[in-house]
Amino acid sequence: MVKLSSLFVAAVLFLVVAPAVSATRASVYSVTSYGGRAEPKTDSTRAFSEAWKRACSDPRPSVVYVPYGKFHLRDIAFEGPCKSNAIVVRIDGTLVAPSDYSVIGNAGNWIRFHKVDGVRISGGILDGQGTRLWSCKLAGMQNLHIANSKNVVIDRLSSVNSQKFQIAITDSQNVKLQRVTVTAPGSSPNTDGIHVERSSLVWILNSTISTGDDCISMGPGARNVWIERVACGPGHGISIGSLGWKFQEPGVENITVKRVHLSDTTNGLRIKTWARPSLGFVSNVLFHHVVMDGVKNPILIDQHYCPGHGQNCPSKASGVRVSGIRYKSIRGTSSTQVAVRFDCSESNPCTGITMHDVALTYLGKEAAVTCVNARGTSSGFVTPLVRWS
Repeated sequence: MVKLSSLFVAAVLFLVVAPAVSATRASVYSVTSYGGRAEPKTDSTRAFSEAWKRACSDPRPSVVYVPYGKFHLRDIAFEGPCKSNAIVVRIDGTLVAPSDYSVIGNAGNWIRFHKVDGVRISGGILDGQGTRLWSCKLAGMQNLHIANSKNVVIDRLSSVNSQKFQIAITDSQNVKLQRVTVTAPGSSPNTDGIHVERSSLVWILNSTISTGDDCISMGPGARNVWIERVACGPGHGISIGSLGWKFQEPGVENITVKRVHLSDTTNGLRIKTWARPSLGFVSNVLFHHVVMDGVKNPILIDQHYCPGHGQNCPSKASGVRVSGIRYKSIRGTSSTQVAVRFDCSESNPCTGITMHDVALTYLGKEAAVTCVNARGTSSGFVTPLVRWS
């Protein structure tokens, strides 16, 4: 189990190994030097690729610079490893994705950083132009994907109207997102704000997320994730899962969510697993100092998750083991009568759930609870009161 002290030490080490690069002592590679133009009919993909290649092959600290203006890009991959572990991608302008499906084709990612170490992405706007593609649901690209990388900082970046996930972190270590803004309509499908999967030591701090799916989602293999001072809404809340679709699946553990504000979301703090056999698990999760305003399902563990509304849903007991889930200092209002719902697995009941100082109301009155196959304890002032099964 990762304690707070070890997470703090890891955070300090992370800040040491991934410093900001001073422009006064760094090589600067501007995309405009390689043909990039902030013009609607100019495809600047090659210019961005060339600027990255120059920076990546430079052993000195370097900056890839994107000036003010709107630069149109097709899908692009910034590949590592690089000779330097101190590269800043500074974006003062806006990057605009293609919205024509004939151009997008089968590309799953729009902007991808792969196998990089020590990269800082600073500022800028990523405009995914997803409006035209949302009706297709399965079509389109993720705005930003960090894959197989380490020691990455994303600071003051805005992601707008992604065609699918806005920001995805997979198979990576030591990734810090801070002062990030994610924006999409509440009706936009599959536009998860920040998704973390098979990654460890991830920080999401001081950010604002409004989207049509989970504000933050943590998939299989998300470990040692710290989320603090995040505003979420509209959206589907902060979710662990969905988990358990595959039998062999890494677990989720050591998750901290604190000082979060959820407003008008369809879920609050949610754990969701499929009703299928699985070796997956969720353990050591802390939800602390959370405020909710008009949230539909404020506290939810759903081990019969199926977004198909009863159509073709798995009917077996979920094999995902859920344990050590703590709710502390949770306040706010539910937009539905049932504010707390624990719907756990018949074969693997939820264990070690603790609720301390939880106060959730519905229309100014005490809300309701449903509790199935869940075992835990309550302390302090807790309303609605859970009758553990």
